[in-house]
Amino acid sequence: MPLLLLDLDNTLVDRDAAFRAAVVDFLAEHGLPASDLAWVTAIDASGYTARHEVAAALTDRYGGVVPTTTIRALLDTGAADRVVLAQSSREALGKAQAHGWSCVIVTNGRTAQQDAKIRNTGLDQLVQGYVISEGVGHKKPEPEIFEAAAATVSLPLPGAWVIGDSPHADIAGAHTLGLRSVWVTGGRAWTQDSYRPTHVADDVASAINHTIRTSG
Repeated sequence: MPLLLLDLDNTLVDRDAAFRAAVVDFLAEHGLPASDLAWVTAIDASGYTARHEVAAALTDRYGGVVPTTTIRALLDTGAADRVVLAQSSREALGKAQAHGWSCVIVTNGRTAQQDAKIRNTGLDQLVQGYVISEGVGHKKPEPEIFEAAAATVSLPLPGAWVIGDSPHADIAGAHTLGLRSVWVTGGRAWTQDSYRPTHVADDVASAINHTIRTSG
């Protein structure tokens, strides 16, 4: 049975859109300038900035107006409560399973937050397993998290495909392990010289469909 390892944020789901929506509501609720959306999203850096650093920056800027607990809630649940799974992604996952693939989500992040995204979107019913970096003690691109993902479905890692939006976490991780990969571009151009994805795709549904066709 072939193994498909899928990233979560900005691959299976549009995490950045969900976070932007949460920030828009946060600013409006507290009478803060709508123009601060650009500042908050820049500080957040698509979730790559450490949460305590984002919390500190927001507290410095809004602490006199917004309780610290509210700022923490924005960072802990804002995106998780608003993230959605596109119908095209849902259908592609169903097609992969119909063709005999085992699909496992491999995501960096905190367990509570990432688990909420997976369950809120119904992804837990559409994949055969998932691993979260906090839970396994390793982060992409470390080989151990990919090995843990394969172990959740008792399948060998060699021969698996990796799909993700991060050149460093997803594609470099696949390259190190000798796995085939599809990079979800998000409209970006590839800039790495030392390694490349096996294939590039505009979105995750196209990426999944490519792996099915290629391995069919």
